[in-house]
Amino acid sequence: MRQALAWMMAAVLCCAAGAMAGEERTESQLEQAQEAYDRATKLYETGRYADALIHGRQALALTEAVLGGTHLETARCLDLLGVLHRLQGNSAEAEPLLQRGFELREAALDKRHPDIASSLDHLASLYKAQGSYDRAAPLYERALAIQEKAHGQDHPQVAVVLSNLARLYSEQGRYERAEPLYKRALAIHQAAYGKDHPQVAASLNNLASLYMNLGSYERAEPLAVRALFLQQRALPKNHPDIASSLNNLALIFARQGDVERAEPRYRRALAIIEATQGRNHPYVADLLINLAQLRLADDRLDDALPLLQRAFAISELRLRREALDFSESRLTAFMAHLRTQEELLYELQRAMPTEDEVRHLALTAALLRKGRSVEETADTSRTIHQRVSAQDRDAFERLRGLRSQLATLSLQGPGSLAPADYQQRLQELASQGDALEADLARRSAPLRALTTLPPPEDVVSLVAEALPPTHALVEFIAYMDRGILRGPGAGGSQAPQELRYLAMVLFPDGSIEAFELGAAEPIDSAAARLRDALANRDANFLVPAQALYRLVFAPLRKALGRTRNVFISPDGQLGLVPFAALHDGAEFLVDSYDFTYLTSGKDLLPRTWTVAPSPSVVVLADPDFHAPVPPAPGKTPGPTQRSFFVERFFSTLRTDLGASLWTPLPGTRGEAEAIQRMVPSAQLFLGSEATKDRLLHLSAPGVLHLATHGFFLGEPSTQESTRAMGHFGALGEDALAARPADPLLRSGLVLAGARAATSGGSGAAKPPPDSAMVTALELAGLNLWGTQLVVLSACDTGRGDVKLGQGVYGLRRAFVAAGAETVVMSLWKVNDETTRVLMEDYYRNLLEGKGRRATALREAMLALRQTHGHPHYWAPFIVVGQNTPLRALEAGPREQPRK
Repeated sequence: MRQALAWMMAAVLCCAAGAMAGEERTESQLEQAQEAYDRATKLYETGRYADALIHGRQALALTEAVLGGTHLETARCLDLLGVLHRLQGNSAEAEPLLQRGFELREAALDKRHPDIASSLDHLASLYKAQGSYDRAAPLYERALAIQEKAHGQDHPQVAVVLSNLARLYSEQGRYERAEPLYKRALAIHQAAYGKDHPQVAASLNNLASLYMNLGSYERAEPLAVRALFLQQRALPKNHPDIASSLNNLALIFARQGDVERAEPRYRRALAIIEATQGRNHPYVADLLINLAQLRLADDRLDDALPLLQRAFAISELRLRREALDFSESRLTAFMAHLRTQEELLYELQRAMPTEDEVRHLALTAALLRKGRSVEETADTSRTIHQRVSAQDRDAFERLRGLRSQLATLSLQGPGSLAPADYQQRLQELASQGDALEADLARRSAPLRALTTLPPPEDVVSLVAEALPPTHALVEFIAYMDRGILRGPGAGGSQAPQELRYLAMVLFPDGSIEAFELGAAEPIDSAAARLRDALANRDANFLVPAQALYRLVFAPLRKALGRTRNVFISPDGQLGLVPFAALHDGAEFLVDSYDFTYLTSGKDLLPRTWTVAPSPSVVVLADPDFHAPVPPAPGKTPGPTQRSFFVERFFSTLRTDLGASLWTPLPGTRGEAEAIQRMVPSAQLFLGSEATKDRLLHLSAPGVLHLATHGFFLGEPSTQESTRAMGHFGALGEDALAARPADPLLRSGLVLAGARAATSGGSGAAKPPPDSAMVTALELAGLNLWGTQLVVLSACDTGRGDVKLGQGVYGLRRAFVAAGAETVVMSLWKVNDETTRVLMEDYYRNLLEGKGRRATALREAMLALRQTHGHPHYWAPFIVVGQNTPLRALEAGPREQPRK
């Protein structure tokens, strides 16, 4: 017994000693963590961000090991690491750290705690650096409110947020909002630190930059000089803040034409940033461009061009790295943020049209940047459908569900919800979808990174090699000429800016021709007049057809020579007109040219991945608009809600007009049956079987043919015997104001069950139930990887909102994002009967040896023109995507030609 007690006492003493030793080790680790954090902070303050990162990582690892991943000290380390990564240009590394730190603080602290404001400010600064101003602004505003509540109106922490918010306004060109915030921040810093503190220098620098952009150099220069003096006196000589001040001062000198004073300051600023933040930092690209502009203004193209090439390469590297983690909305904002650099190259092409290297660089930018957002979106979709885990595919299905909810709520309107609650619910669904989309992009990024685009210096030659013999590529580019290259004083906010068009022609031998087409306004006006004339069957359509020809195609004709097969990558309003219907005074261009449309010439590059094509053909046509449609999963049957904006219109319609809106489309049934006669294995879903649910659950048929009513909200009129949905959601000023902002929610197709009975005694027609309407947003979630051809045999399927450099946002974008190789779509309301004839000939041509996808349509157009001379009937459809023959499609017995 005594021996047992002795052993027990020894064990207790041993445990106590171990506990004491453990406590000592823990305390030592915490001390080490604090020391590492302090070293990181000091290095950060001296501008040594890379060295600070080493100690910041050590602080985080020690803190997490001792205190766990949810402790507030861990949040503090995460915040510091996130800021350091952002300053090093590593936004992809910074965001998850900052987001996690913010979430830890928000979960543990009062919502008004200043540490939460600090996290919000850092996240907002990250979003601002990526051009996501809509995300950044509310975070800055919330951070400002918290800091003012916690510290009062005149605290230095308030000044930090004021300066950041003002910088956001300044980047947006909202100088009248930025100036009072900058002045207030300056006053706070001077009162808190005195007039000679580096923080005061930063505020002086901000004001100097604002006045420079306003063209007030006499106010800007003394502030910039003073800021630089204070920083050089207080900071290490290679501090990045000194580089910023040098760049600011150099810009002021350059805008005044003082090259001698500007250039050495640019060079020194560049040397500092390269030494402290690396040669590929985003700020290096900005400095290279500034220095290049200075040399161009001094007629030193040979010195400027290597700088521009390097700047574009850095920008492209950044895009490829950060785009892997973005939702489409964030990528679109990021692309807009980078666009100024891209447009400088187009402006340079205009200024130096005979320089081969300038042409090559401008075409490189166009090939890599045009349509980039839909390409990245499609790449995520492909990776998820083909190569990632079942868990990721489940997440993608949740995303599709969120999009369907958003589409339903957008089309139905608020119902019983108050307007504010309705808008909040729309925003919640959109935000949830955006977050899930970004999460899927991050999770698929490692696989997507394996199939990156070629290096910028190779892309032109590779696209040229991909061009078939006797073909040419025409890249139309709409760009903003900001006057950056017009000499002293140019390029500020006061400089005149003009939207212009440029055309660049690439041939298989790699030669490039460039044509400055002039101001966009007359070209866009001519394009709109032509489209309207063709859509409305105007008898005088030749006038706008010839006018647009003279503006955009006649300049290219000599360069094209005998080339008759042309890939066209349009931009701006040129994406909404059929080039086949342009007229040269003697004939239509369809008589001489075979046009295929591309989002970008890089679409010609061979795919580094392959998808075996399916031989199946699926046709949805002639929907029964009277058919009852079961409620969507998870819903209970009930009366159909009326859309807010549709209700306003339908209540004003007379009964007879309302009854004609959902007319049957017998031509679509004949179209479907003709396809089945030619391809006996084709699956037809007609009448009540042509449902939204059927369409959304298809998986990559070889050919998908959809023949029904189509819509793009915004049309002023509806014509009888067309495949148009009518005035849905775009009727009158009130309705226009209420329509969804997202163009993918304002375009779509109408399927079985769309026509409702008239209501009660009022005689007003009800809007279609949501289960019969399928929007482009929902269709973008289809799995069409392996689908060779999608034919949208309906009205307005090629319409949408035009985004410069990124194409047309509507149904065409949805099907490209979903994986379709080639999409056939319409540019106006098409006639039911003539469309049936055109489509029958199209499929006959596809199966009779005229098998290239665009060429087969051209032959069908020429045939229809023999009986219907107006291009309203034969020219509404264009082909976007590949023009290769269909693969693995078997025809039935050959039909006799129709007499």
